[in-house]
Amino acid sequence: MSRFDTDQLLLNSNSAKKLYQDYAQGMPIFDYHNHLNPQDIANNRQFENLTELWLEGDHYKWRAMRWLGVNEELITGSASPEEKFKAWAGCVPRLVGNPLYHWTHLELSRYFGIQERLTAENAANIWNACNEQLQEPTLRAGGILEKFQVKVACTTDDPIDTLQHHRLIKEKGELTTIVAPAFRPDRVLDVGHAEYVSYVNQLGQTAGHAVDTYQDLLAALKKRVEYFHEHGCRLSDHGFSAFPYAAANEQEVAAIYQKAKNGDSITSREDQIFRTHTLLKLGEMYHAKGWTMQLHIGAIRNNNARMFAKLGKDSGYDSILDFHLAESLNAFLSRLDRNDQLPKTIVYSLYSSHYEMIATTIGNFQAAGVEGKLQLGSAWWFHDQKEGMLKQLTALSSMGLISTFVGMLTDSRSFMSFPRHEYFRRVLCRLFGDWIREGELPADYEFIGSIIQDICYLNAERYFQIH
Repeated sequence: MSRFDTDQLLLNSNSAKKLYQDYAQGMPIFDYHNHLNPQDIANNRQFENLTELWLEGDHYKWRAMRWLGVNEELITGSASPEEKFKAWAGCVPRLVGNPLYHWTHLELSRYFGIQERLTAENAANIWNACNEQLQEPTLRAGGILEKFQVKVACTTDDPIDTLQHHRLIKEKGELTTIVAPAFRPDRVLDVGHAEYVSYVNQLGQTAGHAVDTYQDLLAALKKRVEYFHEHGCRLSDHGFSAFPYAAANEQEVAAIYQKAKNGDSITSREDQIFRTHTLLKLGEMYHAKGWTMQLHIGAIRNNNARMFAKLGKDSGYDSILDFHLAESLNAFLSRLDRNDQLPKTIVYSLYSSHYEMIATTIGNFQAAGVEGKLQLGSAWWFHDQKEGMLKQLTALSSMGLISTFVGMLTDSRSFMSFPRHEYFRRVLCRLFGDWIREGELPADYEFIGSIIQDICYLNAERYFQIH
């Protein structure tokens, strides 16, 4: 079976190769946004087989398999792990042109040292070889973090989380990786959800604070922010479809909250008012703590009603929402900036046509004391591939300052996703290599290489201040 040479992947010039090999390749990883399970890290989970490590929960792969007509039983159903892996292996040769083709072979190479192209014909041999290696300590959850030089990994955690696994990781002291929580209060803002009252009551119990009124809710949130901060949290994260901005006074917001508590229906306008005001209040809390606020905008989720009923959320039926963002985003940032309460903020959009607009918007609110206080988030989700990354990097460099960029993240539930940092670094070096080759930058590799290293790791270390 022929090999797939990943050593030269995406490096299309001598300049790109030099930048990658001499400056980017050896940099550690600062993975400031992922969905890894902290319990797996605390328990140093040993994965039973390749499917468990590689395919479970990976909706990128699931979507590709569905595109090729694979039966759902072999994707998320009751088929055996080996059957699911072989079904995936049979799909891989058909993935040419999709980033999954590159990721698959990077992952096989970097985790298992396997350079062969994965096909249905060699699936059994690769299955056996990988499963044998999974018995090694370096391929347990903690071992993987060490293997890939992950210096910081920020998980995504609900305000009601006890953070017991984060405490256990710290108490054990077995990892050089800092595993920090990130505050994800989406359910707090979802005032129209059928289970909203049940959720905020849980929040109140966790905070040890009543949530009878809107002021109570804010007080409970402040207590949870304090709790997360004490446990090393320095980031929040928020997910939106279209980004709302509907200004209102606190009396109006309090009345909306009371309607929700009474079980009354919430209108779309009331939902927007509540989200806007509560997010502003949270932004003030984050600023007071020196946190970074992440805004993930533009996903339209759970679009296949039949499969949502069968499989639930996060099962591969989400896509890109097209909408206008400039007015609401500028208004939101300006409102926090007005009283000097705008925290460090990263804005991601799943709609790549927003990149230039976001880059110019965040330029309106940069401030003394922090380089790149506001950031255009990395190419996210459907865009974390060559063309998407190049578009994001080009927009950032053209409309802002790429030298201040805090770089890549995995945004993944899988411990097999760390080569996405390598993929990003290769694309980054390709871009800078092209600029050198075309005479747009000097061939001063020490100078350009230092900027590459900043983007790969050092900017994030300085920006997030997680030690």
